[in-house]
Amino acid sequence: MTGLLDVTDIHKSYGAIRAVDGVSFNVAAGEILGVIGPNGSGKTTLFNTILGQVAPSSGKVLFEGEDITGLPPLRLARRGIGRTFQSLQVFGKLSVRDNLIAAGQEFLDTPARRLFSKPDAGLGQRADEMIALFKLGHVAKLAAGSLSYGQQKLVDIAMAFIPAPRLVLLDEPCAGVNPALIEDLLALLLQLNSQQGGSFIVIEHNMDFIMRLCGRVMCMAQGAILAIGPGEAIRANPAVLEAYLGD
Repeated sequence: MTGLLDVTDIHKSYGAIRAVDGVSFNVAAGEILGVIGPNGSGKTTLFNTILGQVAPSSGKVLFEGEDITGLPPLRLARRGIGRTFQSLQVFGKLSVRDNLIAAGQEFLDTPARRLFSKPDAGLGQRADEMIALFKLGHVAKLAAGSLSYGQQKLVDIAMAFIPAPRLVLLDEPCAGVNPALIEDLLALLLQLNSQQGGSFIVIEHNMDFIMRLCGRVMCMAQGAILAIGPGEAIRANPAVLEAYLGD
């Protein structure tokens, strides 16, 4: 049965190095899948091959049953796939609200529409919705670069949600974020999942966060899937424990 996302036998090699080595998995609509693994296990490269940052050496990616293998990131975003990166992607000198509007403008259909649209590109209401959802109202008018790293992370994630994607891939959302904001982020993602049917794939080293958030967890090692299943089964898997202890 076709899922929301179906990844089949994806390979990505750099010379003799197999960064992603025959990875296959699927994500159902409304599912939150966690991805864990030691540093260098291929997690981010897998994201990059799915989302068009790099072309896979072989394999296939389907989204809602359609082949999207190798499509560029903007086309994938317009089809309903969002993404965050390990590093911040905010515009430091723009206000939080203007960051959200700028992120949304990228998804407008044509340059002419961007040029002749309203000053806020017609995205002001959507930006305000994200500000309320992410509890950013008290900093909405401040320059994003003046915020704490954790607050900037929330802005960065909110930017990915501006076009109302059906699937969002989050790359280490907890990295550098204080525990209180991590709790806020966990609650927000669970809310988006339960109330709006949001679907997510989350790469994260914070195991407590992953286990509380995700119904299934996939562990990668040396570019391949080491194990995939319910969180508690993955936590107790001897091969997973060995992969981490050996990192």
